[in-house]
Amino acid sequence: MRTPPRALRLSARAPSSDALNPDLVDIAQPETPAGCAIVEVLAAAINPSDVKAALGLMPYAIWPRTPGRDYAGRVVAGPSEWIGRAVWGTGGDLGITRDGTHARYLVLPVAALVAKPERIAMASAATVGVPFVTAYEGLRRAHLAGPGQTVLVLGSNGKVGQATVQLATRAGARVIGVERGATRYTGHASAQVEVIDGTRDDIAQAVLSMTDGKGVDIAYNTVGSPYFAAALASLKVGGTQILISTPERNVSFDIMAFYRRDLHMLGVDSLKLTASQCADVFRTLLPGFEDGSLQGFDVNDGSVLPLDRARQAYLQVLEGSMERLVLAP
Repeated sequence: MRTPPRALRLSARAPSSDALNPDLVDIAQPETPAGCAIVEVLAAAINPSDVKAALGLMPYAIWPRTPGRDYAGRVVAGPSEWIGRAVWGTGGDLGITRDGTHARYLVLPVAALVAKPERIAMASAATVGVPFVTAYEGLRRAHLAGPGQTVLVLGSNGKVGQATVQLATRAGARVIGVERGATRYTGHASAQVEVIDGTRDDIAQAVLSMTDGKGVDIAYNTVGSPYFAAALASLKVGGTQILISTPERNVSFDIMAFYRRDLHMLGVDSLKLTASQCADVFRTLLPGFEDGSLQGFDVNDGSVLPLDRARQAYLQVLEGSMERLVLAP
């Protein structure tokens, strides 16, 4: 017997992780607003930002709301040419300023609809959004060109790190990874990835040695403050450090050395991109997912959970689970 339509609901910020317990409510299929479509969500990843939003750490979040940014599903209402089609996507507005994906139904602008490649399973497709949009936006704004460039990815085995590696190697750039306690890259790539153990205290020196003293064009720092100084010191003249998150808000650096080396620093916040803007990124990346040069993340059967186990899954993500957890509304 099919489960009645349900959605997670956050009525107010959780004062602590102990109180992180979203309500599970019954819903009906919503009416279809003009210019919109209704997607039946078949899989929806849980991102760290989803959990932070539930804890009230997103100052511009609207309450009450349904959380969740990434999704894969099928269109059940809207323009006739979209009915029954499998779609996937994400949005910085979803689960923050409008109801998100941790529900049976999702209301989207038609402009946000992107057809899902048949070769990618629903659960895997639901994991692509935030990591790949974040990685793509950083590399685009840092002017990734490909051949002749070297990209340093700090936190290379994380999800944004793996997406960055995939995009950079697909473009033809050389990639050096940094991963704490590891010397091997564990994700998909279009070329070999050299990895430095992130517990070393001479990361920048190791990078300079690997690049004949020149440094890297782009340092994509997915970790933040722990690698900030090493990333900055690893850049070649005119290079760019990209930042997307950090455990510590304040760091110090040598301003004179920064401007004399003509360096750049770039912050990327994918929450600023709406579902329709993220759809434009998906369309740009679609050929890579169709030909297999880009791949979603593997999802174990045990990592696909019903909505009534959302609290457990949220807490696992909060605790830093490396497994990609997916809800199946």
